[in-house]
Amino acid sequence: MPRAKRGFKARRRRKKILSLARGMYDRRRSAYSIAKRSVYKAMKYSFIGRKQKKRDFRSLWITRINAACRSQGISYSRFMNGLTVANITLNRKSLADMAINDPAGFENIVVKVKQVMSARPSVNA
Repeated sequence: MPRAKRGFKARRRRKKILSLARGMYDRRRSAYSIAKRSVYKAMKYSFIGRKQKKRDFRSLWITRINAACRSQGISYSRFMNGLTVANITLNRKSLADMAINDPAGFENIVVKVKQVMSARPSVNA
């Protein structure tokens, strides 16, 4: 019976790792064992970064909405509560975009929220 060699599978696996290591410095791009470690670590960081990006953008949108609300004389938390009460379903991304690119439209939403909140009985009273 002929001897079964591993064939192309090991080469294909190594080639895949080395192609992912392109652009890295020194032996990280050419030596398989070193490249494997750095590629795995890079993949771990990229996974974490994709999650972090979502957090960072949400924080940025909240900051922008808060600044626009404060200039209209209402706090962020009261504004978001007012949106819920007024049944306005706009997400933070579109609100932040509107606050920057369409201040008049954002002001209209703030006026509507203030009307709804003033018509609503106060919880503290």
